[in-house]
Amino acid sequence: MKEFKKEIAKVFASINDPKEMERFIDEILTNKEVNDLALRWQLLKGLNEGESQRNIAAKHGMSLCKITRGSKVLKQKGCITGKILAGEK
Repeated sequence: MKEFKKEIAKVFASINDPKEMERFIDEILTNKEVNDLALRWQLLKGLNEGESQRNIAAKHGMSLCKITRGSKVLKQKGCITGKILAGEK
């Protein structure tokens, strides 16, 4: 699986057009997977903006455990997600 993860990362990195990326995502993921990914992104954005974990959990009707994982990711030194989110502001 590790080799496929690397291969997929290369494919994602090779797509520069946002519309083409959106089509690719829709082609390889189910609607549920796309929704899960979108929700994960919303959680990370909320955490990055300082929204409380409890507020995020209540807003999305989910457990704190899923949100805590995102919080841990953002606290890691050299976190790519944090760098990306910082560039969005």
